[in-house]
Amino acid sequence: MRYTEFTPFDLWLLTQGLGVTIGLFLATSLLGVLIGVVWGVIRFYRVPVLTQLITFVSEILKNSPVLVQLFLVFFGFPGLLKMNVTPVTAALITLSANTAAFVYVIAVSAIESIGRDQIEAARVFGLTRWQVLRHVIAPQAAAFSIGPLTALLVNQLQVTSLISVIGVMDLAKIGANLNLRTLKPFIVWTAVGILYYLAAKLVAMLGSALEKRLRAHSAFRGL
Repeated sequence: MRYTEFTPFDLWLLTQGLGVTIGLFLATSLLGVLIGVVWGVIRFYRVPVLTQLITFVSEILKNSPVLVQLFLVFFGFPGLLKMNVTPVTAALITLSANTAAFVYVIAVSAIESIGRDQIEAARVFGLTRWQVLRHVIAPQAAAFSIGPLTALLVNQLQVTSLISVIGVMDLAKIGANLNLRTLKPFIVWTAVGILYYLAAKLVAMLGSALEKRLRAHSAFRGL
C-alpha cells in the first residue's frame, strides 16, 4: 500500500462523513423519540400486554451493548431469516431502537413527575383522555424531559461512531480510511474528534436553549 500526504480533497471526505453521521443521528433520534414517547404513553395508560412487552424489549435494549445489537441486526437476524440488510438500514434500525428504549425511561419519569391531583382535576372538569394528555401532561412532561433527553442525544451522537464497523461511510469510517492512507493517527483522530465535539456541542446548546424556553413558558402558565 502506498502512503500519501493529506490533500484538500480529504477535507471534503471528512465533510461527507460528518454529513452521513449527522443525517443518521437526526433520523434515528427522531424515530427513537417518537417511538419512546408512544411507549411511555402506552405505559401511562397501562395497555394490557403491550405494556409488559414494551418493558421487556426496553430492558433488553438498555442492558445490552449497542455493538452487539448492531451485529445482530446486520449479521444475526438476516442470516437466520435468509434476507439482506444494508449497513445503513441496520444502523437506522439499531440506533432508533436503542434511542427509543432510553427515551421510554425518560418519558415515563417525566409523566410520573406530574401530580395525580392535576390529572384528576382535569378529568373532573370533563377533559377527555386526549385533552388531558395534550393540555396537562405533555407541556409539563416536555419541560421536565428536555435536560435528560439532551444528555441522551449527545451520547447517542457519539454512539453513531460504532456503525463504521459494518461499513457505513460515516465520520469515523472516513477517519479510519484516512489514517490507513496517511499513517498520521494523531492528526486524523484529532480532526475527527474535534468534528464530533462541535456537533455534540451544538446539540447541547440547542437542547439547553429549548429547555430554558419550555421552563419559562411553564412557569408563566403556573405549571
